[in-house]
Amino acid sequence: MRNKWIVYLLALAVFLIGTIEYIISGILPIVAADLGIATSTAGSLVTTFALSAAVGAPVVIAATIRVDRKKILLIMLGIFMVSSCLVYFSHSLEIMLMTRMIQGLSGGAATVMAMAVATRLVEERNRGRAIGTILMGLSGSLVLGVPIGTLLSEAVGWRNLFIIVGLLIVIPFLAVIVKAPSITEQRAITLGMQLSILKDKKIVLAVVITLFYVGGYSSLFTFISPFLQANVELSAAALSGMLLIAGICSFMGSKFGGVMADARGPKFTIYVGLSVQAGALLLLTWSNGLIYTVIPLIMVWMVGTWMTSPAQQLYLVTLVPQSPDIALSVNTSFIQFGFALGSGIGGLVVGSSSVDHLGWSGFAMALLALLLAARLFSHDKNPGHAAIHKNDEKIEVCTD
Repeated sequence: MRNKWIVYLLALAVFLIGTIEYIISGILPIVAADLGIATSTAGSLVTTFALSAAVGAPVVIAATIRVDRKKILLIMLGIFMVSSCLVYFSHSLEIMLMTRMIQGLSGGAATVMAMAVATRLVEERNRGRAIGTILMGLSGSLVLGVPIGTLLSEAVGWRNLFIIVGLLIVIPFLAVIVKAPSITEQRAITLGMQLSILKDKKIVLAVVITLFYVGGYSSLFTFISPFLQANVELSAAALSGMLLIAGICSFMGSKFGGVMADARGPKFTIYVGLSVQAGALLLLTWSNGLIYTVIPLIMVWMVGTWMTSPAQQLYLVTLVPQSPDIALSVNTSFIQFGFALGSGIGGLVVGSSSVDHLGWSGFAMALLALLLAARLFSHDKNPGHAAIHKNDEKIEVCTD
């Protein structure tokens, strides 16, 4: 693959962006104490980032569709670096929310632009590998970024941690300046084109499933640190270790889900993934906070949740084989909407009752996603969807 080291550096940028987005979940009690707010209120910092990425990024991309993609990527990475440093000066909830809004907008747009640039840096036959490498950077932020960041936050301080992670983006920033060519889209994908696919009821139902299963995940994961520490005192190292195990399980789930989707089809995999997710969340509500019961259930929950993701995206691609890039773009926005919905509902649960009840809110949303999937697939008259994917694997990854 030509220019693969630049693609790896772009994946590093996405890894750092994902770390900035998700790391709040690992240090939520620390952030809440520093800002002088309740833990439930601090969850709004996750919601704000996700909403800004979901709504703002597609608007930025559509509004700048005729502008050089390299230039937009550099601008977004620059804004993200500055906003990460602004965390140091954000000493009130209001200012912190504004900072997170800027981070979400610039980080979301930069992630999409990184994929666009990566596909132009490699041969056409390797574009799928390039996009897969970029997305591995995003999943890697959960596997490594959150637990390592949680551990380091105690040593360097959570505000300094944001600055360190943000400044590391200067490495891919300089690589883009030196090596990336100017890129102008040959086929403009406007905001109207993205929204037009929502006229199809099947697609609407499919992305709503994404909204609820991601929401069920986010409602607990946003508050995973206080949830794990609700009934036992954990050191930063112990908490970081548990988050690392959870991250590894998410990576395993994604891999297993992709393999199962190829072998048994996306519908079967979605059923299994949602069932495992809902079942694990239900059992968590009955675990009474016993850490030796909670940890295995968290591992199963992460595998089930993340095995749904590749199957869900493959299913969407089969629904819109002529424009898979648009389908995946819309689904990405609904993933961020799901993070916002889940963290918002999780905050309400924590604020009104107890962190121990988060399993119920997650279970309700995962169960709703499962029921919607049953309805969608029962009315799906086209049995050839899985075959379309298997016979033309390039459909999955063509995004230019």
